[in-house]
Amino acid sequence: MTKSAYPIGVISDTHGLLRDEALAALAGSALIIHAGDVGTPSILSRLRDIAPVIGVRGNVDTEAWARLLPLTTVVEAQPHKIYVLHDLAHLDLDPRAAGLSAVISGHSHKARIDDQDGVLFLNPGSAGPRRFDLPVTVARLTSDGGRLHAQIVDLGLR
Repeated sequence: MTKSAYPIGVISDTHGLLRDEALAALAGSALIIHAGDVGTPSILSRLRDIAPVIGVRGNVDTEAWARLLPLTTVVEAQPHKIYVLHDLAHLDLDPRAAGLSAVISGHSHKARIDDQDGVLFLNPGSAGPRRFDLPVTVARLTSDGGRLHAQIVDLGLR
């Protein structure tokens, strides 16, 4: 488990492309979570220039450097526990029963904020190469102590 403060920047599916707009949107984060499909290790290095980074391995992260990334992790951001994985289809636990406040995933490239049985589900969308007609996005997580709040940040790239 990794401890964190707020705000938390959330990014996914960079696929080797880290845009200046994404860096600007994540500026001021106390921690950055990368939900996989990083693409190259330099992405994580550049994000670390802003804040500590916790990342998980995505399906395109197959090179030797990526084996250092876990498939899943839990981030402890008092009083919350946040489960991070790349593909939500691989979620193999009951988040509520596990005492999790949130589940963060990527993979679909579709930004999503959803509440399921009191657990926040967040997909920041894709910040890398544009796919289909989807916007290029990242997300931010904050807490009022009792609840986590997520916001999708559209980088305005069409």
